[in-house]
Amino acid sequence: MSQIAATHTVAAGVATGATTAEAVAAKAPHPLAKALRPLAVDIAGPLAAFYLLRSGLGASEFAALAWSSVFPVARTVLGLVKDRTLNRFAALMLGVNLVGLVLTAVSGDARLMLAKEAVLSGFMALAILGSALTARPLMSAALRPFLTKGETAREAAWDRLAAGSRPFRRYERLFSVIWGSALLTECVARVAGAFTLPVATMAWLSTVLLVAAIVAGSVLGQAAAQPMEKLVRTEAAA
Repeated sequence: MSQIAATHTVAAGVATGATTAEAVAAKAPHPLAKALRPLAVDIAGPLAAFYLLRSGLGASEFAALAWSSVFPVARTVLGLVKDRTLNRFAALMLGVNLVGLVLTAVSGDARLMLAKEAVLSGFMALAILGSALTARPLMSAALRPFLTKGETAREAAWDRLAAGSRPFRRYERLFSVIWGSALLTECVARVAGAFTLPVATMAWLSTVLLVAAIVAGSVLGQAAAQPMEKLVRTEAAA
């Protein structure tokens, strides 16, 4: 009888352990969602704060830009102090906000206002293109979560490839060059249109050009993203 009781106790313990493990797994965030969280905080946070303050609460453009800079300032300082690294997306958003604060002095002329919006895209484009010349292209941080899917093996494979694979490094740079070029082209087109086309036309065409740049970057970027994914998958399997 004692043996039977012990068997039931062990079985119950195993069942309880399995149930607990399942509960923990159910509560754990999806690896991809966890990997994308920093991007959401660094990019979506400042943008959401700006539009909430500007459109929702009626704050001035200067005040909305200033207050929405709290997110990237905090993330940038925290990274420097805690991890001794520069949070590049937070720093980029901070730079965009600072440029926007400077350009708030441009007012009165509708064409200058349209051109001012394009300059912000141009600043981001130049930052992305400039990073392609460094060891850490800026757009790699945005691409990595989608290729590694938060899996430990793929994360490690990415790190090994980024450290020692020349083809992988070339595709990394190419991905940032493609996105930087798409945004820079959009900036040039919007500035040119702001001073040559009717203001009423550019009021809606600006949005179309921005969406077109994002679509172009996504589609053309596959020329680099797909080979990178294959390299990561092969390296992880090895």
